[in-house]
Amino acid sequence: MKKIEAIIKPFKLDDVRAALSEVGVAGMTVSEVKGFGRQRGHTELYRGAEYMVDFLPKVKLEIVVADDDVERCIEAIIETAQTGKIGDGKIFVTAIERVIRIRTGEENEDAI
Repeated sequence: MKKIEAIIKPFKLDDVRAALSEVGVAGMTVSEVKGFGRQRGHTELYRGAEYMVDFLPKVKLEIVVADDDVERCIEAIIETAQTGKIGDGKIFVTAIERVIRIRTGEENEDAI
């Protein structure tokens, strides 16, 4: 099993969620986060004063899938989240040792 974490632009969330549903993802966790990468934030104008916005709003998706489904999920995220502009985000894939569904006690892929 693998955990896929994707940091994407907030306005792409609905498209990515729909694409992941089409490839069979049954559940996900979504968090509103802030951060920056190479773009290092940007300047904005507020009431005539310019100020630096260091952390940009992003959305973090977390899904756990079987090893066989990882590539399909990554492709779905890239195809729907990519704008071609700086700040499109990142995808992180990590191994998961064990998953337990609290309600039933099911484990691993049965618990996903």
